[in-house]
Amino acid sequence: QVQLVESGGGLVQAGGSLRVSCVASGLTFSKYYMAWFRQAPGKEREFLAAISMSGVVTKYSDSVKGRFTISRDNAKNTVYLQMNSLKPEETAVYYCAAYIGPSITPIMRGVSDYWGQGTQVTVSS
Repeated sequence: QVQLVESGGGLVQAGGSLRVSCVASGLTFSKYYMAWFRQAPGKEREFLAAISMSGVVTKYSDSVKGRFTISRDNAKNTVYLQMNSLKPEETAVYYCAAYIGPSITPIMRGVSDYWGQGTQVTVSS
């Protein structure tokens, strides 16, 4: 069956960096748009970044643009999110998502065929 498994979360100080990864199995990874979201306690899930099948096209939310970078390695069935200049308010569970479709827009809006279980990122002040 399809699995998306995130890893790389942890505790980091404000201003620090962290890279989270998501390994996909059970699907043809190179055919899927991939994206990262986060959800803090008591808040709605928030779109962060998305990437096209080839990796050529990337999209970011305004809140992370210039600080976060999404990338993928289709040979490893893995999508990454490099996070720099982290802030305490970015403490959340970070999720990856996979979507197969005609454009990148739906996954940016939270439309997804598969979700991972999430990895906790805690930013201390």
